[in-house]
Amino acid sequence: MAAPAPQPAAAPPPAPQPGPAGARTARRVKFGHVLSAEWTKIRTVKSTFWTLLAGAVVLIGFSALWALAFSASYDEMSAGDRASFTPMLPTQVAFYFGMVIFGALGVLVITSEHATGMIRTALTAVPRRAHYLAAKTTVLGTVVLLVGLVVSFACFYAAQAILATKDLDGSLGDPGMLRSVGGGGLYLALIAVLALAIGTLLRHTAGSIVVVFVVMFVLGIVGGFLPGSWGEKVNEFLPSNAGGAILSPVRQSGELAPWTGLGLFAVYTFVVLAAALVMFEKRDA
Repeated sequence: MAAPAPQPAAAPPPAPQPGPAGARTARRVKFGHVLSAEWTKIRTVKSTFWTLLAGAVVLIGFSALWALAFSASYDEMSAGDRASFTPMLPTQVAFYFGMVIFGALGVLVITSEHATGMIRTALTAVPRRAHYLAAKTTVLGTVVLLVGLVVSFACFYAAQAILATKDLDGSLGDPGMLRSVGGGGLYLALIAVLALAIGTLLRHTAGSIVVVFVVMFVLGIVGGFLPGSWGEKVNEFLPSNAGGAILSPVRQSGELAPWTGLGLFAVYTFVVLAAALVMFEKRDA
């Protein structure tokens, strides 16, 4: 009897085809890894340290300088100016000069990567751009919040030491004072995040810093010259005036309530950040 013909061997199952490289990377990279990478970047870049130091020196130095100016001229002030004076006023004025520096940090965190081309490498490792921008925003906001709190309290104590020579000083136990000093750190963190969003939109360092300067400094000055009651109302809602309301221990005429003002500034910040994310997703790196 003839032997049965050998059966052909079964074909091996087809090897699974790998998905796109970006999809594999997106599955591997967790948000915590992106946070860790952004923390490493922000603490190892020298410009971060020097910008934070410059902001701290300007804010603390100007707080002391304005405290000296107010204490020297207090006797010549009008009754209305004396009535509106608070121990936080030197620090409030100093913030107008120092906050742009913290805004510059927010700009540099993103535009420096566009300038060097590192953004393409970063997005190859982290294809999910929303995760990338969220991690960068979280790390920047946290760093500036912590540094801003330290700087805000240092500004307060530096100013009070000088104001005490004319018995004009206050304490953290005074009504609204602790909220004002602590709110300074929150305000600086939001400024940095707003600047990051502007830098993400414009992708150009000098142009972004100019826009931050105009939004945070120039608009507040221009708003003070707007005529009539409508001008006063518009002035309240300008970004720097709204956010700066948190620095006032007692609500002043022509200002929003402290938390209302800071909340409005937060809305401005997150609207610009949302627009930045939409453009970041659409454009090439």
